[in-house]
Amino acid sequence: MSHISGAVAVTAASVLTPLADDLDGFTAALLAGRSAVTLPAADDDGESLPVAALDGFALADWAGRHLAHDPATAARLRKVAGRAALPARTAACVALRAVRDSGLTRDQLADGTALIVAGSNLALAHQAGTVLGHARSPGRLRASYALTHLDVDVVGTVSELTGIHGEGWTLGGASASGTLALVQAVRTIAAGWAERVLVVAPAAELSPVEAESFRRTGAMAHERFRDEPARMCRPFDRDRQGFVRGEAAAAVILEPVGAARERGADVLAEITGHGQRLDARRGTEPDAEGQAAAMRAALATAGITPDEIDYVNAHGTGSVLGDETEAASLHKVFGDRTTYRVNSTKPLTGHCLTAAGLVEAVAAIAQLRAGAVHPNPNLEHPAAGLPLAGRTAERRPLRTALSNSFAFGGINASVVIRRSASSPEQP
Repeated sequence: MSHISGAVAVTAASVLTPLADDLDGFTAALLAGRSAVTLPAADDDGESLPVAALDGFALADWAGRHLAHDPATAARLRKVAGRAALPARTAACVALRAVRDSGLTRDQLADGTALIVAGSNLALAHQAGTVLGHARSPGRLRASYALTHLDVDVVGTVSELTGIHGEGWTLGGASASGTLALVQAVRTIAAGWAERVLVVAPAAELSPVEAESFRRTGAMAHERFRDEPARMCRPFDRDRQGFVRGEAAAAVILEPVGAARERGADVLAEITGHGQRLDARRGTEPDAEGQAAAMRAALATAGITPDEIDYVNAHGTGSVLGDETEAASLHKVFGDRTTYRVNSTKPLTGHCLTAAGLVEAVAAIAQLRAGAVHPNPNLEHPAAGLPLAGRTAERRPLRTALSNSFAFGGINASVVIRRSASSPEQP
């Protein structure tokens, strides 16, 4: 893999998470080590599973906070997305916020901008709820379900609200979807297929069936620390027991650095490298060789060595085997070096599934701009032999980060993110 020609600028980034629905609030929550994980009350069918859910999210409330001075757009948001499933509603919000923050004009969005939506099988809870409702009362089925159960409803919703007429599609890769969408966006710009790309990762739903199947594989935390659910997700800790599901959405605008500066855009960070590798095998077990290969490919395309990475946002789900494997792959790439830091955002946001890669890329950008790594708040007994961030935020000179995403099916993806030269001075 050769060094790619030129970095790509991130000129806007937005999030919708249980921690915060704006970048400043998200940054503050990360550095405070605040967790959104809760334990819902158990139902009649058995014990509940922990989750960091968007329980309080309502389209009208979001519009009231973010579109208070633009009632026409707020009304359009409600009209276009009001009856859509959760993934399309959350995607609409983060997309509108990213587009507004980017300063792009309607003409620029209409001509030369592409749209990539991260994820597949996004609306599983909506599908399951509709099927059960149809069994009870077939006459109440809405004709609109023909559209709302499809992932492409997100594409249509976002393109109508933003006015994007360029290329657009969904890109699925399970838990690596968000990072794969970033990779494809960078390649789209480098190939000249679009002048800029809006990348959107909607909040992904699980029905009780998928959640229970994850629990039965042993991948999901549910037994210990039930009296303190914020402690249940414990990446790289001796007492880790599995992942905790999260719900969140994110969006970014990518464009060539030169073009961004020419139009006077604020460059938040730059994507300078990317890598993706397969394990060439079916299943759920991770492979350290494939993960290390993806990281090395990302470093190679960035034209840097492992010694130039200051910080790694690990995939770090808190699963017993997954964390052990990622620790091994990090040792393969970085050796015994101790002058960088590793953390996982998942104890704070939960595992946001197909959105995780993009949510965590935004988290990495937030930390690069803040000059500090967020804590691993549940790291009481480090078990990986890695230079892990501690239980409080740590101020450090940060210039370059690596963000990892690994998925079932042997999909491994990494991106290199560089702090922008125009970022505020670090403390």
